This record gives sequence, structure tokens and C-alpha cells, in this order.
Amino acid sequence: MRAFRATLRGVLAVSCLLALFVPASAAVRPPKMNAEVATLPNGLTIVLLEDHSTPIVHAQIWYHVGSKDERPGRTGFAHLFEHLMFQGSKNVQPDAHSSMISGVGGRVNAYTTDDVTVFWETVPAQYLPLILWLEADRMASLRIDTHTFERERQVVKEERRMRVDNQPYGSLPEVIYDQAFTVHPYKHTTIGSMADLDAASVEDVRDFYRTFYVPGNATIALVGDFDPKQAMALMTRYLGAVPGSERTISRDHPKEPEQKQERRVSLTRNWPLPVVVVAYHVTFDGHPDSYPLRIASKVLSDGQSSRIYRALVYDRGLALTAFGGGNILEHPNLFFAVAIVQPGRSPEEAEKALIAELDRLRNQPVTEHDLQRVKNQFARDYIIGRESNQQKAMQLAHAIVIHQGDLSTADGEFDIFMNTTAADVQRVARTYFTPQNRTVLTILPGQAQQ
Repeated sequence: MRAFRATLRGVLAVSCLLALFVPASAAVRPPKMNAEVATLPNGLTIVLLEDHSTPIVHAQIWYHVGSKDERPGRTGFAHLFEHLMFQGSKNVQPDAHSSMISGVGGRVNAYTTDDVTVFWETVPAQYLPLILWLEADRMASLRIDTHTFERERQVVKEERRMRVDNQPYGSLPEVIYDQAFTVHPYKHTTIGSMADLDAASVEDVRDFYRTFYVPGNATIALVGDFDPKQAMALMTRYLGAVPGSERTISRDHPKEPEQKQERRVSLTRNWPLPVVVVAYHVTFDGHPDSYPLRIASKVLSDGQSSRIYRALVYDRGLALTAFGGGNILEHPNLFFAVAIVQPGRSPEEAEKALIAELDRLRNQPVTEHDLQRVKNQFARDYIIGRESNQQKAMQLAHAIVIHQGDLSTADGEFDIFMNTTAADVQRVARTYFTPQNRTVLTILPGQAQQ
């Protein structure tokens, strides 16, 4: 029996090892999602995908508003509404939304990004009418009074203190984006500034709600155990009753000008060790170049076996840690690499090492081994991404909102990644990782500059 077990362990080990080198063409393609798309008369977009494997339903409402849609001096509003939307409406008391969902055995949460604000619920299938009614009620009649606004403003400010102000290096993303962007609203991050939160008024917040939290700016993705005709009837009954908005949402965001020469910035912050950042402007989500850039991101900085981490931490001992990658969003964003400099080593050494790894990707094609490893990771992620209703809904809504209604990308991106070549990766590296497109940021320990 021991011999048999030893042999079995050996076979499994070899099988696992071989799996790492399975050609991309042999990857098991995830099944396509045969989703239906409809638009209600009030402008709400609906995506439906039946999945009767479990007796549950998952709903996500994506409001196409994120931190990039905030005007100067009023940052943090999208994130504030992630909180306010749970604080009661005409027919629901504060915090009752969450308790009603948990009371039937469900789960509920929300998140905010630069581009969208997302609210989601997972419940037993028979409670689909409940979640649609709850979402319609807060879309139509959210309660925004002085008491609620003041309380949630303090909650958001405390979250900022905990996540940003009182964390070593917590404000690093703010520093990077503030320095790398000049006019585009990606210049400020989702959390918002204390000054802007303090300056906001109840009427400012109500105006933001009336502008963005309307049916024409919303997409609901519903995945799970339901009958499509019945689900559409319920959505028409509840969400279709929410009045449409006559306001026009401006998408005229300031376009970041092309960077034509290297930018170098040196700052001081009350941080324990120096930090070096090398950043490049890159293209938007869905652009043909965005897919090789995602592969480049994994090759350079995904995990402790990535090139940047190995070179700066393991091989040369220049950095305490090193990380980064491509932030591919709705509008052109950044690809950046970060090194927290090891005591006794200089920021100049870390900077040269970071640039060397990025230049290496420009000058040498990625190896077939590294390319295959990354493709296997993407294949794994896509297959795992079809395991839950929540993940399916996220992919469908992302295609509708970020890819401007192109639902085919929810399935088609798998083939794009699998067919990406080493030459594609080198091409985008040569396109974007150029000296004139580079921002080098050095942050030294010391009193922050005013």
C-alpha cells in the first residue's frame, strides 16, 4: 500500500508539472455565456443569463459613475454614495437593505472604482422580487438628509484615515496619479480628499445623485436560477417604474495630453524607506494593445516569481519589495513599477534596475516559457471566472459598461489572450515603454513638502 501511494504521488506530481506547460491551444475553453440584453423605456440596460445549477440568483447594478466623473473640488462623491445607498429610501429604513437581504440568507455589498459604482446581491432564487424592489426603491427615492449625509461623511473620512493617512505608504497611489496626470480626472483617486469631503454640502450630494443614479446610467446583470420571461416582467414592474432622467450626463472628460519628454519628480514623505516609481502612460481597456499589455504586466510584476520581484528583491537585494503592473481602465491609464528601497541601497540603483527590466521587455521577446505560463494563468482565471454567478455577472456587466455594449468581449477575450504572441508583447513594450513617455518619481523619507 505504501508503495502504491508513493507511485500515485509521483504520477500526480508529474501530471501537475506537465500541466504547467500545456500549450495554449490545448487549454479548455470556458463555455460561452448565452446572455440576453434588453433596454427598458426609461433607459435601464438589462443583461440576463440563466444558470440553473444552483437555486440562487445574483444581481449586480453598475452605475456608470466613478471617481473620474467627479468635478474638481468635489472628489470622493462616488465612494460616498457607495455608503449612502444603504442609508434608507422612501420605503426602507437606514441599514435595513442589508439586514433584509441577510435575513433571507443572502449576501450584499458594493464597491467603487475610477469608472463605476457597483451594488450586488446574492439570494435564494425565490427572493428575486425582493432585491429588484429594493434596488428600484433606492434608485427612485434615496433618502439624503443632513443627518444621514453628516454621518456617512464621517464614516468615509474615517475610512480614509484607516486606509490612507495612517498607513505607511498608504498615500502612494495618490502621489503616483497626482504626479503622472496633469488634467485627466484619474489624477485623483477614488477615496477623495479630506478637504473636498469637508467642503461638500447636502445639495451637492443630492445633485450628484439626481445626475448619475438614474436608469439611463445603470446596467443590471442578473445571473442564476430564473425564468427569463418572469425576470423581465419583474424588472419591468419594479425597475421599469423608476422615472427616466431628462438630464444629460457629460462624458467630456479632459483628455490627458501626450507626454513628449521624460518627467522626473522628487518628493519627501514621512515614510520609513525611500520609494522609486517608474510609470508610463498606456491605452484603454478594450484597445487591441491592452491585451498584450496585460500579459506584459503578469510577466513583469505578477507575484514573487515575476521579473521585477526576482531582479530587485531576490537577485540583487535592492528592494524590500517590488510590485506594479498595468492599470487598464475605461480611459488611458498607467503602467507602473514600484520599489521600496532596501536599507543601505540607493534609490538610483533601484531606478536603474526597474528601467532595465522594462527595457528588457522592449529589447528582447518574452520567452516561450514565460508567455506560456501567463497564458495558462489567464486560462485558469477565465475558467474559474465561470464558477459563480457573481463572476459571470461581473464579466457581462463589464462588457456592457466599459466596452460600450460589446457583449461579445465577455467571451471573445479568452481567444485574444490565447492567440497573443511574444512579438505582440514586445511591440506594445516598444510602443509605450519609451523614455519620453516615462515618469520617474523618487520619494525620500522626511517631512512632507507643502
